Amino acid sequence: MELHESKLKFLEEMANIIRQDIIHALIEAKSGHSAGPLGMADIFTAFYFHILNHRPQEPLWEDRDRLILSNGHICPVRYVAMAHAGYFQIEELKTLRKLNSRLQGHPHRTALPGVETTSGPLGSGLSQSIGVALAARLDAKKHRVYCLMSDGELDSGNSWEAFMLAGKMKLNNLTAVIDRNNIQIDGYTESIMPLEPLREKFESFRWHVIEVDGHNIRAFVDAVSEAKAIYEKPTVIIAHTIPGKGVSYMENRYEWHGNPPGVGNVSGAPPKEKQGEVALNDLRTLGGRIKSEHQ
Repeated sequence: MELHESKLKFLEEMANIIRQDIIHALIEAKSGHSAGPLGMADIFTAFYFHILNHRPQEPLWEDRDRLILSNGHICPVRYVAMAHAGYFQIEELKTLRKLNSRLQGHPHRTALPGVETTSGPLGSGLSQSIGVALAARLDAKKHRVYCLMSDGELDSGNSWEAFMLAGKMKLNNLTAVIDRNNIQIDGYTESIMPLEPLREKFESFRWHVIEVDGHNIRAFVDAVSEAKAIYEKPTVIIAHTIPGKGVSYMENRYEWHGNPPGVGNVSGAPPKEKQGEVALNDLRTLGGRIKSEHQ
């Protein structure tokens, strides 16, 4: 998965476009999660535009890689990435969370082609991914299985049952990606249910562990390449991310876990009627580092 400078620049620019369209979709929906989707935009961009072996025009292609989203509440970032990759028209993003929309608040497998599983109950995605990876092994298939998870869902005991089983089965075709953003809906992870030391825990469950900056696309692509070279065990990538990445008043604030712009009443944030505008301006100008087109 060689990544040339021109492709890296494209991916970084696409990630910023995806963040803007996440905000647009959330404003239109007046509902949904902000912090996680913004924080995972670089990783989803890397997957849909560089890593995955997939065919957007043929979403059920048998040899496709499988990307399973365990923490389904961050689905706005998946929907936006899928739209830009060509799975459906970008205009459809305006239907997020609306009645009869294919873009439900948690992904629904039969509603939208290209979504591998229905997610919702946190902690279940890794078990589903193990089933998919085991089936691929039994059928002698070469596709890979990627399970994206939140750090908060590691509070669920069934996550650790799944980690234990995958380690025992030596599922080298399975890679888990942990969004280590240190927040969950009620506060900071280390206050609610301390998770550290994560690396040592995963290693004790017989996983190969890689830690990366989740906003460094090249480093993340390299981590996925390393995972492909590990033959005796599954790999978990701990991706350190900033929740609300790119929006100044959202970054590292757990209060934006489940609030969209224009609805959240959070200290230090702009007035509700200005939140969407400020968020988009932050993203268009990279936090003020480039001049706004409106200035």
